Amino acid sequence: MIITAGPQTCHWGYFDANLAPVATVPSGAEVIINTVSGGPDVLPGAGFHIPPELLEIHKSGVPGVPGHLLTGPVAVEGALPGDVLQVDILDVTLRQDWGYTFIRPLAGTLPLDFADRHDMTVPLDAQTRTATLPWGLTLPLAPFFGVMAVAPPPGWGRISTIEPRAHGGNLDNKELVAGTTLYLPVFTEGALFSCGDGHGAQGDGEVCVTAIETALQGRFRLTVRRDLQLTYPQAETPTHLITMGMHPDLDVCVEIALRRMISEVSERAGISHAEAYMLCSLAGDLRITQTVNREKGVHMMIAKSLLSVPS
Repeated sequence: MIITAGPQTCHWGYFDANLAPVATVPSGAEVIINTVSGGPDVLPGAGFHIPPELLEIHKSGVPGVPGHLLTGPVAVEGALPGDVLQVDILDVTLRQDWGYTFIRPLAGTLPLDFADRHDMTVPLDAQTRTATLPWGLTLPLAPFFGVMAVAPPPGWGRISTIEPRAHGGNLDNKELVAGTTLYLPVFTEGALFSCGDGHGAQGDGEVCVTAIETALQGRFRLTVRRDLQLTYPQAETPTHLITMGMHPDLDVCVEIALRRMISEVSERAGISHAEAYMLCSLAGDLRITQTVNREKGVHMMIAKSLLSVPS
């Protein structure tokens, strides 16, 4: 199934458990989701491909408050609160030949350091998988979706897409590229998966608020899991386990990600929590995910090869 972006399939700036799904798929199905990104103020000059559906969305009206342009939600048959949605990220590809990056006053990790807005259009080359910055520097592309989420708990009502929370959302975790699996706790029937905020490349921290923002196509496998007891986003690369922590205080983010990793390591390796804590100190890596989404992020990584149960 292919879900195109457009005024009827995108929601801009919010999550809501009452949002009607744009499609329903069985558990284990693969789905292709097209996304677009940005308002009229970031459109490039002549010579670049602008997805026509982005212009149609602009005609429908731009939100008065900041937020992300997301495609979805997609309901998954059988998903119920308490389940986990396994999101296998099978492929991520570019949908346009440009991206954009900007800074603005009162935003970012240094909100008072820059008094004026600065914008740059970044040409993207799908063949060479590179981006060219205005001063000639070439960066390798590593595309991923900044936002992947299920619907939040119904009691939260309509919430902004900016802050990452227990339902996922604006994680901005650059490890979530093709080949990675994301696990999201389900809070409402159908799970209601949405994605967007395409990034061509991003550093840990995303310090100026934006990555190379662009339109992406994602191919996902969405599977309902009832054998997992997760209440918070978690991920796995082919080689590493990833736990996450989100909170306005980075120290608290560290504690959340570390405690979750200790529990995972203890269970998977068959060792005590004290031993897992020490292993995390010897072989785990804490990384700043992002420092700009009001709820900041830290993720911890450890090689899965270290977690086999001793025979």
